[in-house]
Amino acid sequence: MIHRKTLIRSSGIGAAMLLATVSHLAVAQEAAPPPAQNDQDLIIVTAQRRAELSRDVPISITTVTQDQLTSAGASQLTDIATVTPALRFDSAAAFVQPTIRGVGTAVASSGGGANVGIYVDGFYSPNPLAADFQLMSLKSVQVLKGPQGTLFGRNTTGGAILLTTADPSSDGAGEFKVSYGRFNSLAVQGYATFGVVQDVAMDVEALFRRGNGFVHNITTGSDRDGRYSNWSVRTGIKADLSDSVSLLLRYTHSDTDDPTLLNTNIYVGDDIGGAGTNLPPSLYAAKHDEVATGGPTEFLSNNDVIQGTLKADLGFADLTSYTQYRDENSLIVEDLDSTAANIFLLHIPVRSQTVSQELLLTSKPGGPLQWTAGLFYFNNKDRWGTRVGTPTAGDPLASIALGGSGTNSKSYAAFADLTYAFTPDLFLTVGGRYSHDRIGDAYYIIPFSGVRTYVPDLKGNKFTPRAVLRYKPSEESSVYASYSKGYKSGILDVGGNTGNKVAPEDIDAFEAGFKYDDRRLSVDLSAYYYDYKNLQVSLYRGNPPSAQIINAASSEIYGLEGQLSYRLTDRFQFNVGAAYTHARYTNFEDAPIYTRCTLASCAAQGISFVVVPTQLNDVHMQRTPDFTGNVGARYTLDLAGGSLALSGNLYYTSKFYFGPSGTQFAQKGYEVLALRAEWTDASDRFSLAVFGDNVTDSRYRTQVLSNNFGIGNVWSAPATWGVQAGVKF
Repeated sequence: MIHRKTLIRSSGIGAAMLLATVSHLAVAQEAAPPPAQNDQDLIIVTAQRRAELSRDVPISITTVTQDQLTSAGASQLTDIATVTPALRFDSAAAFVQPTIRGVGTAVASSGGGANVGIYVDGFYSPNPLAADFQLMSLKSVQVLKGPQGTLFGRNTTGGAILLTTADPSSDGAGEFKVSYGRFNSLAVQGYATFGVVQDVAMDVEALFRRGNGFVHNITTGSDRDGRYSNWSVRTGIKADLSDSVSLLLRYTHSDTDDPTLLNTNIYVGDDIGGAGTNLPPSLYAAKHDEVATGGPTEFLSNNDVIQGTLKADLGFADLTSYTQYRDENSLIVEDLDSTAANIFLLHIPVRSQTVSQELLLTSKPGGPLQWTAGLFYFNNKDRWGTRVGTPTAGDPLASIALGGSGTNSKSYAAFADLTYAFTPDLFLTVGGRYSHDRIGDAYYIIPFSGVRTYVPDLKGNKFTPRAVLRYKPSEESSVYASYSKGYKSGILDVGGNTGNKVAPEDIDAFEAGFKYDDRRLSVDLSAYYYDYKNLQVSLYRGNPPSAQIINAASSEIYGLEGQLSYRLTDRFQFNVGAAYTHARYTNFEDAPIYTRCTLASCAAQGISFVVVPTQLNDVHMQRTPDFTGNVGARYTLDLAGGSLALSGNLYYTSKFYFGPSGTQFAQKGYEVLALRAEWTDASDRFSLAVFGDNVTDSRYRTQVLSNNFGIGNVWSAPATWGVQAGVKF
C-alpha cells in the first residue's frame, strides 16, 4: 500500500501538472496562431542518435539545461537525480551506480559495470566516478528512461545519460567562476574558446575544488578526515578539413583525492537488532557527522582520456566516427569494519584501460524514411587488487597482498534503426542490434598465496530489438506505444575468488506516452511495464567470506511518470516532475539477509554478521523508492542596472532500501531544497550569487556498506551555503 503522505504528495504534484496543462491548452485554443518561429525555443535531443525535437522522440526523456542544474545546486553528475523523476545516483565506494525505474546494480567487480550507460558527447564511460563531469561547457543533460539496447547497446537496461558539451569555436569566448562556501569549500573554474588559424578552433577548461568536508573523527579528534582536493583539465581542437569533413580531438585529465564516499560510521537499525557491529560503543560512531575509523580512508584517482570525433557529409547520409582511449587508475582505502578497532584497512588498487570505436551513419532529413545504422567495438581491461594493512600503518603502500582479479571484456555490435512515415502524422519505427560479448584472460589470485588461477572464457550473443508506433494529433504533440529490449552483459565472478559465470540480465519493456511542446509549455507523460530477469546481485558469503555475484532474482516493474515545464512569462518559469515506481522482486532465492553472529568463532575472526540465504517474494527492489518528485522555479527582475534571478528546486523521495534483499538498511523519505539568488549586470558579463544547498538540513544515508566485519553507512552533507562570482569575456 502506498503511504498516505506519499499519496498526498503525488496527488498534489500531479494535480498541479494537470491544472497547468489544461489551463494552457484552453488558452492556446482561444488565442490566435503564433507567428512563425524557428526551433530555437524547443527542446532538442539526441536520444535516437540524431538531433530531433524532443516532442517527436518516442522515448521518455528528462532534459536538464545548465540553468536548471545551477538552480538545483547540481555541481556534479550525481546531483541530477534531484531534477529527474525515477532516477537515483548511488555508489560503490566512489564509482557511481545510477538506478532508473528500479533498474540498477550494486555490483562493483572486474568486468562489471552499471545498468545505465553514461555518454559524454557520444563516448561511453564504462567506469564513471562521482567527481566526474563538472563541466562549465556543459550544454545539457538528457536522461533516457527504459532500455536502450538498440541504439546504445550493452549495459543500458535501465537507460542512458547523455551529456552534451560545446565544441571549440573561432568566435572567441570565455568564462571564469570562483565560489567559496561552508566547510572551507573552494571551487575555481574557467573555460575559454578561440580561433587558432582559419578553420581551426581550440578550447580549454580547468576546474579545481577543495574543502575540509564535514566529518569529525572521534578517535583521533581530527576534523580533516573529509578533506578533499580534486582538479581536472579538458582541452580540444577542432579543424574543418573541408566543407564536408571536420575533426575534433579532445584530451581530458582528472586527479581526485576525495574520501567523502568512504567516510563510514556504524549503521544502526531495528532490522539488524541495533548497531552494525558487535564491538562496544566506545569503538564506533553513529552520529551523522562523526566517524571512528581506525585509520585514514582514501580515494585517489588519476585518469586520462583521449577522444577523436570525425564527421563527414557523404551526400546521401552523415557519417560520424567516435574513437576513444581511456586509462583510469584508482586506489580505494576503506576501513572494512567502520570502527576504531585495529582489524585492518582494505586497499583496493584498480586500473581500467578502455579502447572503443563506433561508426554511425544517419540519413539526411526529409523523405518518408529516416534511418540510423552503425558498428561498435569495445575493449576493456580491468585489474583489481586487494591488499590489507593495519590502521596504524597509515600508508597505502605499507600493506600486504591479499588477492586480486582481472578480466578483458570485448564487445562487437552492429545495429540499425528505421522510421517510416505512412502519413505526415503516423510513424512506425523498427530497429535491432546484434551484439557479441566475450570476457577472457580472466583470473583471480587465491588469498595470501599469490597463486593466480585462470578461468574459462565467457561468451554470448544478444539481439536487442525495438518497435514503436507514433501518432501526431497536432504539430505540437505526439502519442506513442513502444516495445524495447535490453541486457546487461554477463560477468565472470573473479572478484569473488570463484570464477563463476554470471548470466546476462534481460529486460523487456513496454511503454506508452504523450508529449507536448509549444515553446511555452512542455509536457511528458508515460506509463510502462518491465519484465526484468536474471538480476545480478552482490553479497558477502563463503569461507573466508568475499563479495560474490550471483543471478538471484526475477522482478516486476511498472509505473507512471510526468514532467512539466511552463514559461508563464519571460521572467517567470517553473518545472514539475513526479514518478511512481512499483518495483518488486517477485522471486528471490537465497536473498542475502545479514544476521548478527555471537558465536565465539565469529568473535575470533572479528566477524559481527553472517549472511543467511532466505527465500523472499514480493519485496522492494534495492535502491528504488515508490515515489520521487521535484518542483523548480526561476524568477528574474530588474535590479541596480542589471537583473536578479531567484531560483530554487525542491526534491522529495519516499522510503527505500539499500540492502540487496530489499528488506534491510532502510532510508526513510526526505526532502532536499536548493536556493540561489544571482545578480548579473546589464552587459551580461559580471555576476554575483549567493546559494544554499540542502537548506532544509535533511540528513540521510547516501550509501550503506555491508559485509561480515561490520555494517557502515555514509551520510549526506548538512546544510551548506556560499557565494560565487563570475565573469564572461
